[in-house]
Amino acid sequence: MSKFTSEMVDEYANKLLIGLSKEENQMVLSEFDIIDKQCDLVTKIPNIRDVEPMTHCLDDFVVELREDIIEEEIPIDELLKNSDRVSGREIELPKVVG
Repeated sequence: MSKFTSEMVDEYANKLLIGLSKEENQMVLSEFDIIDKQCDLVTKIPNIRDVEPMTHCLDDFVVELREDIIEEEIPIDELLKNSDRVSGREIELPKVVG
């Protein structure tokens, strides 16, 4: 695998619209260097390719579904009286998109 260069870091930063100073670029390069060294250590583990990937950290992971229990319902009118702006059976919210 090729090592990260200062130009590569600048290119990726520009694509992400974050722009980096020279000091930040060097910091990112040094962090990638540490990550590369850690990845190299992992690839040196004997028979690592024979290890089956995990889907969960616990191998005795069992999901037990509980039984549905009907509980007391609260009337909608009683719930809506807690809101300041109501339209019919719906709560009016301020527009947040477009």
